[in-house]
Amino acid sequence: MMRKGTGTEYWIVVRSELGNRYAVAFEGMGMETKDGETVLTGEVIDQPHLYGFLDRINGLGLELLSVQALPEDAHPSAEGNREPEEPEL
Repeated sequence: MMRKGTGTEYWIVVRSELGNRYAVAFEGMGMETKDGETVLTGEVIDQPHLYGFLDRINGLGLELLSVQALPEDAHPSAEGNREPEEPEL
């Protein structure tokens, strides 16, 4: 089991508004849908963990629009608990 605060916060954007049934495939990631897209946000501990999410996106036939690592100071556990600015889609 991974410890919180050991990875990098990522935004992964896919085309399509995913429903709750996809939550299991992206366990540990937050999902927000808007304007025909879904933004997955959460902590990724290393590259194999990131590739696991990307493989699931591919396996589900979803179109990957963007992958963005957020700066350390945007991480929720960073000092001040600032919310990250939404990346441009």
